[in-house]
Amino acid sequence: MKPLTREWVEKAEGDFTCVQREWRARKSPVYDALCFHAQQCSEKYLKACLQEYNVEFEKTHNLLLLLEKVLPVAPLLAPVRDHLGVLNVYAVAFRYPGSSAERSDASAARQHCMAVRDACRCQLQLPAQGG
Repeated sequence: MKPLTREWVEKAEGDFTCVQREWRARKSPVYDALCFHAQQCSEKYLKACLQEYNVEFEKTHNLLLLLEKVLPVAPLLAPVRDHLGVLNVYAVAFRYPGSSAERSDASAARQHCMAVRDACRCQLQLPAQGG
């Protein structure tokens, strides 16, 4: 694995740690943050795949755009499209006043994130890790 790919994976895992930490929090879980980090974890895993396969990409948070760029070299990621469509909303949905994530939003974000993470780890030939 390329060193920069490894860095993307490490950053993605940092976001996943935040997702898991907020999910397990017994006092005052921050579901907004969980949803945001679920989106960020997925974004960084897609960018890791793009990096590993030498596919150029611009600065974007659009997960579906990143998926379209990676599919020609990683067609096995196609099944995560629906997960990414849901997660795409979390890049900004709960970051500003006006709406807040509920436990059900957080649960969905976590599940979608885990599906994307598992698929990307498989694509990168990394061992599966629990969630």
